[in-house]
Amino acid sequence: MGSPEFAGIILEELVASVTCEIVGVFSQPDKPVGRKQLLTPCYVSESAIKLSLPLFRPAKLRDVENIDIIKALNPDFIVVAAYGQILPKEILDIAPCINLHTSALPRHRGAAALQSLLLADEPYAVVTAIMMDVKLDVGDILGQLFFKHQGDARFECLLKRLGFLAANLIKDILLNYKNIKPLRQINADASYAKKVTKEDGLVSLDSAKSLYLKYKAYYPWPGVYLQDGLKLKEIEIVDEKTVGMAGAISSIDAGSVVIECGVGKIKILKLQPQSKNEMDAASYIRGKRLGIGDSIL
Repeated sequence: MGSPEFAGIILEELVASVTCEIVGVFSQPDKPVGRKQLLTPCYVSESAIKLSLPLFRPAKLRDVENIDIIKALNPDFIVVAAYGQILPKEILDIAPCINLHTSALPRHRGAAALQSLLLADEPYAVVTAIMMDVKLDVGDILGQLFFKHQGDARFECLLKRLGFLAANLIKDILLNYKNIKPLRQINADASYAKKVTKEDGLVSLDSAKSLYLKYKAYYPWPGVYLQDGLKLKEIEIVDEKTVGMAGAISSIDAGSVVIECGVGKIKILKLQPQSKNEMDAASYIRGKRLGIGDSIL
């Protein structure tokens, strides 16, 4: 059960491993995408179709007919990764349900685990496998894998790598399930990662490091943008400590611009004004007839 690329990678790796038989794939219904609102399948649906696997896309998983379908499939395990729907107790009782979560549980329970990890500037990316419970992300831990990521790694890149890590983890758990001793989570150590909204992408130029962490966490969606709607599409951090005038242009080169923050500096390589196409930052500055010392705000 899953929907985005993270889950699709796990599905594809399980199929390639030939250590188990996939008797059914559950993903979200097709959703309208783009200006024309064309119905488009999610990544897992496309993978299941490509692999000729039995595919189910219920709008409401808890409906009786969908529970009956799962019972008829008679699975030994149900693997869940970023599915997007809550599994009711009736499904949890059918077979061991194992969820793959992108944090070191009990830290960052909830929908935006990896984003929260990046916002907290944590050096290790982690995937945790847990036995699912009726409550969100509180089940006993079956295993964890982690790696130290590069400081400039963005959400999309990290999530893809975690997909392969999660696939290795779940293959090992399925093969050795009877020998695993689950570890109970310590609720006192828990933190929660609320669902990301478009509004979370609004940033200020108070702190270069804070802005850069949001840029990494919210790439590609919702992205980061200033109060006037100017989207910062590609940035680098230049300085984390120097006190400056927020918004002041520090230097300009062939394609990029260095901007002062209240603390630190960022280099903007690409940006996108409201209702316009993406462009390099230097072209934007020239179009605005701004120079060194002027404010981008």
